[in-house]
Amino acid sequence: MKIIKAPERYTLTNKSIFLAGSIEMGKAENWQNRVINSLKDLDITILNPRRDDWNWEWKQTIDNPKFKEQVEWELASLEKATKIILYFDPNTKSPISLLEFGLFANSGKLIVCCQEGFWRKGNVDIVCNRYKIPMVENIEKLIEVTKLLL
Repeated sequence: MKIIKAPERYTLTNKSIFLAGSIEMGKAENWQNRVINSLKDLDITILNPRRDDWNWEWKQTIDNPKFKEQVEWELASLEKATKIILYFDPNTKSPISLLEFGLFANSGKLIVCCQEGFWRKGNVDIVCNRYKIPMVENIEKLIEVTKLLL
């Protein structure tokens, strides 16, 4: 396994998974580490947007080079990834995750985990149903289905 974190440059040479989903610090668990640890024996590349040097005080505008770099890295990585696993933490609102969900709903790449209690679970359920997106109820199932669909 190879792990690439934002904003690292890379070239993909094998199957890859983008870890999309809730990151809201202090609200969302670090689910990315659970997934990475569970998939560590696979010959894949993990694209992890959880940036080590992220600063919540950065102005989130196109004029901020650090912020722009992050968003562009995420968009390019979502496009390049073989699969996108998307986790909606019920303790968050996750507006960017919902945006990414909409952007890639019809891509055939998504595997979604949306637990009871997520504030827009009904919307997620309907979109997954319409576009035949695999959806599971917990991270353990997300890992299991990801292994099957790689």
